[in-house]
Amino acid sequence: MTDPADLPATEAARRIAAGSLSPAALAEACLARIAAREATVRAFVTLEPERVRQDATSPALRPGPLHGLPLGVKDVLDTAEQPAEYGSPIWAGHRPRADAAAVALARAAGAVVMGKTVTTEFATRQPGPTTNPHDPARTPGGSSQGSAAGVAAGFFPLAFGTQTAGSILRPAAYCGVTGFKPGFGLIHRAGMKVMSESLDTIGVFGRGVADCALFAGALTGLDFSALPEGAPRIAFCPGPAEDRLSPDTLALLERVAAALARAGARVESFTLPPALRAADAAHALVMNGESAQALAWERMAARGQISATLNERLDWAESHPATALQEARAAFATARATFASAMSGFDLLLTASAPGEAPPGLSSTGEPVCNALWTALHGPCISLPAGTGAAGMPLGVQLVAPQGKDAALLGWARWVEKLL
Repeated sequence: MTDPADLPATEAARRIAAGSLSPAALAEACLARIAAREATVRAFVTLEPERVRQDATSPALRPGPLHGLPLGVKDVLDTAEQPAEYGSPIWAGHRPRADAAAVALARAAGAVVMGKTVTTEFATRQPGPTTNPHDPARTPGGSSQGSAAGVAAGFFPLAFGTQTAGSILRPAAYCGVTGFKPGFGLIHRAGMKVMSESLDTIGVFGRGVADCALFAGALTGLDFSALPEGAPRIAFCPGPAEDRLSPDTLALLERVAAALARAGARVESFTLPPALRAADAAHALVMNGESAQALAWERMAARGQISATLNERLDWAESHPATALQEARAAFATARATFASAMSGFDLLLTASAPGEAPPGLSSTGEPVCNALWTALHGPCISLPAGTGAAGMPLGVQLVAPQGKDAALLGWARWVEKLL
């Protein structure tokens, strides 16, 4: 019999609605899994089991689409009931007055917040203590490390992530779960510790595409359940980091592309236009330049409590003239228009989620080289588990669509998922 802690969110929701599983029983199963594995996985920065039990049994628990579903909340999103520390000692013990909009919407839809999950420092590079549930000697990725690891470990079936470069898609691939970065601004950012005004996007983790569609739909009021007819037109693009991909990842992409073609998809090679290469090159300046502005107070009041790595990147960004940031943002705008035009004959783009398996060690969360460009283009992206590498660790593939195509991408992702 399947442990309730391992159920996809959609199946757990079905059982709760049918009366064969209660929110309290589901919460207890997740708490038991946490008790068994959290000492190794270390996904949480804040966990209060008695609060979870109270919320799961409360008469005030709302009967919405997420009714009774346990949820992990990345600690760059404010919560009124628990601290929000943003992965930084500068904000230790900080108690917001209100939930972030996304958290409030999840509670309104009936979710049970299990706790705050570990983020890298300000959702950038400096890692927290979280380990990969498949191998504690390897990184789970970042910056949404606690959320991705928690879904993989069975601590909760749904979790919030955020992405500025590759902070949802890469940890999803490393941990063997599904991660959905919606189109820019689809999920409201009020109450988030925003770093990059042009890039930061709230997204979700689940155990499959349907879980992510359920969660994103509950937060936005949009219907993401529709399945497309026929087979998709797929642009196949190993880049922009094709020279960084492991042999395992390159072979996986080729296998997936061939399998989709056999299933009826039209798969064609896609070469990145120069405008997209330019946007990829501009990403670091936009991300770090805007983050330097976002952390103006912290840099003045407590620079010594910011990691040397982050200070170095922000110093680098500030060494550029202000016009350079404007030009980099303009490169993004040009690339978005170029991508929309280039994709007019396709339904989605197939590429890598990460260069390879999760690297050994916890001092780095890996590189976002497979994701930063697509984040800059503001369209939806999703990472699907698609196999394992030479070390037996998960590998993923990434599907991308132009801005405004969230529903279509989720529909086609379910088509692809069935073939994986």
